[in-house]
Amino acid sequence: MLTVESRHRDFPGLGSRTYLNTAAECIPPGCVGVALHEYWEDKLRGMKGRDGHFARVEACREVAARMIGLQPSEVGFCSCSSEAYNLLASALDLGPTDEVVVTDLDFPAGATPWLTAVRPPKVQLWAASDGALELAALLPLLNERTRLVQVSLVSFYNGFRLDWAPFRDAVRRRAPHALISVDLTQALGRVTLDCADADLLISSTHKWALGIHGGCVVGVPAWRAAQLTTHAGGWFHLTNAFDADRFQRAAAKPGAASFAVGMPNFAAIYALNAALRYLEGVGIEAIARHADPLVAQVHRGLVELGLAPMAPHQPELSTGILAFRHPQTAALNAALEQEDIHVMHHAGRIRIALHGYNTPENVEKLLRVLGTTLARL
Repeated sequence: MLTVESRHRDFPGLGSRTYLNTAAECIPPGCVGVALHEYWEDKLRGMKGRDGHFARVEACREVAARMIGLQPSEVGFCSCSSEAYNLLASALDLGPTDEVVVTDLDFPAGATPWLTAVRPPKVQLWAASDGALELAALLPLLNERTRLVQVSLVSFYNGFRLDWAPFRDAVRRRAPHALISVDLTQALGRVTLDCADADLLISSTHKWALGIHGGCVVGVPAWRAAQLTTHAGGWFHLTNAFDADRFQRAAAKPGAASFAVGMPNFAAIYALNAALRYLEGVGIEAIARHADPLVAQVHRGLVELGLAPMAPHQPELSTGILAFRHPQTAALNAALEQEDIHVMHHAGRIRIALHGYNTPENVEKLLRVLGTTLARL
């Protein structure tokens, strides 16, 4: 992943492309394809294949726990972050006298379940200033009625990374009844995590974690299991799904296990197990040491081209994402695509994402094409 040789060996899907869009979709390593074939082989065994399926779930639980800093018993899986957050809403069962804090740098999956509730809580918006979330703006939103503070460790929107410890301490101090939920989707697999003491950790699997669609990691520390047990129907998460009293009561497994309400998406878990073990073998710190200087190089290059990054550069807080606005982003994106450079273009914003498989040559090509195109506009 970090050398020319390993990149060509492990990521044949990259080819000659300059792929800078991992924040939307990753390019999986070859071991993920192998794992999917192993799933297929187990599936061909019919019911006997479930031996392999469930063994792979436990293997994935083990490596996922290490990656997010919890114990295997504190990790569960569901299908996507949207499902996880809706299940969180069922666990908390908030009402009009409760308050939830969300940010305008968060992905909709974590921010919207509170708006669609039958008895919606009061939603407080922690708004960014100049692309950053400032603690001074959060403090007035916290009080005795705050039940949840939902954040992303790294913002999908502009790459801003939350300075975890001061944020955590402020919430614990000012909102003693609040739980902290953190979305790791734009962090897991790319940056060294520092938020294992959150009350809930959620991550999709098809971005920096190098897996495929249909998976989501859910982490609930043991001390929060009773509070964060979902009230969803289903069967896989129940302790009495096939007992004699199953039509009189539904007894959910506590904590993270309660988020797996139905049969796991085994294909996604086979893929995630392989992807996380690949990342673990490379080392997240090594990935950050390789990719962070590329992020800094892009940031400097954008500024030199007169393009203003949408979040402040924070050298001490690793992140893989940069974004900028320009009146003619459509023309810029078209020029990039013509040169086989892949970024995210949406609503006047271009987002650039750099993982361990990116190179200085990728950055140089990106900045060269941007500079040439800007000179023509």
